This record gives sequence, structure tokens and C-alpha cells, in this order.
Amino acid sequence: MLNFWISFFVVGFVIASSVYGLARRLSLMALVDTIWTLGLGLIALAYHRYAELNSIRSWVVVLLIMIWSFRLSYHLFADRILLGKEDPRYQALAEYWGKQQARNFYFVFLAQVVLVALFFLPVSVAMSREGAWAWLDMLGVGLAVCAILGEALADQQLAKFRAQPNHRGAVCRVGLWRYSRHPNYFFEWLHWFGYVLLAAGAPLAWIGPIAMYVFLRYLTGVPFAERSSLKSRGQAYRRYQSTTNTFFPWIPRNQSN
Repeated sequence: MLNFWISFFVVGFVIASSVYGLARRLSLMALVDTIWTLGLGLIALAYHRYAELNSIRSWVVVLLIMIWSFRLSYHLFADRILLGKEDPRYQALAEYWGKQQARNFYFVFLAQVVLVALFFLPVSVAMSREGAWAWLDMLGVGLAVCAILGEALADQQLAKFRAQPNHRGAVCRVGLWRYSRHPNYFFEWLHWFGYVLLAAGAPLAWIGPIAMYVFLRYLTGVPFAERSSLKSRGQAYRRYQSTTNTFFPWIPRNQSN
């Protein structure tokens, strides 16, 4: 197993460095997110083959994480990479870091390899668990699939709203966005509970939902998205904040706005 992790980090850092070089050439730091999304799916597949797992549960877990990986990677490529559209989060970081941005962004790219390893842990625990297929596994699969579909729907609704020329500068309140300001983040977080169930509640499996909530709610997700939306949509977004929950979906407090 030590050889597996050594190989992973060596290959991972080489790939991250290469993607960083491409991002610098294209002036598109949003490429960093593809390391995380594609990397997690690929390490799961590699580990499955390396550990010679062949249980139903192991194949189901690999399938789930590969679907998640492909779906989110495709969304990033279609919505940002192919359009050459920089993520507002990275624009803000570039402005904040100034002359140090080249060095700091390189460390951000390398950090993705560590994050892939961190979030692979709950996946590997679920994949390696022994025992007969049971109702808890069915519940875990159902939850993970519903969460993936929910996140995909939220992304689709936002993309469709923003594609309308008359919605430029407006706040999306359609569909799932009527009940949460970040439904895509909510479903991303919910997805990781699927592996907790598939791992029968093993302690390491809780790394997924706990770490994901911290990252999305307080570090890399909500704070940057909120600041960007306030900057681009101003008072309209402040009204949205006053009526709609930040993360967990709920009925709007004032439906007149």
C-alpha cells in the first residue's frame, strides 16, 4: 500500500505541475478544479485495480465516484474551460496576491493532490468494506445518486438562467435556487454521506461530509461566491440574502421579493 501512495503523490504532483503550466499559458486558473474532479475518479479506479477488489460494493462505489467525477468534470469544461471563462474566486485571489500570485497559485495546484488523497479516504473505506450487500448499501447508493442528480439540476438551472440576455446582472431564484443560495454546494456535501452509509458508518468515512462542509461553507465555496455575487449584483443579491437560506434549502422567508 505504501508503494501505491508514493506512486500517487509522485504522479499527482507531476500532473498538477503540468496543468499549472497550461493554466499559466492560457491565463485560466480555473483549470485547477479539474485536478480535483478527474483525480478523485482516477485514483478510485487505480486503487480498485491495485487492491484487486471484486465485491459488488467495491464496483458500485467505483461506479458512483466515476459518475460524480465525469459529471462534474464535464460541467467545469463546458461551463468554464472551453469558454475560457475564469472563475471569480481565482480572479479575486489573483488581485489579492498581486505579484505573488504565480507562486501562490502553484501551491494551490499542488494542494489539489493532497485534497484528492484526503477525500479518497472515505471512498476507499466504503470500497474495501467486506460483508454482504444490505439495505444500508441501498440507502447509500440512493442518497449518492439523488445528490449527484440534485447538483446537476442546480448547475443546469443556473446555466440556463444566465444564458438569457435579459438576466444579465439578475439573481437566479428559479428551481432549487429559490430555496438555497447555493443548492449545488448543498448537494455536493450531501453526496458524501452516501459513502458513510456504504462504509457502515466507519470513522474514516466521516472525513468526506465533515471536510466538505468546512471547505464549501467556510473556505473555498460560499465565502468567495457570496463576495463575487455582491460585487456583481449588488442590492439585488442583498435582498436574496435576506430571504433565502445560505446552504440548507428551505422555504423563502419573504416570497414577495
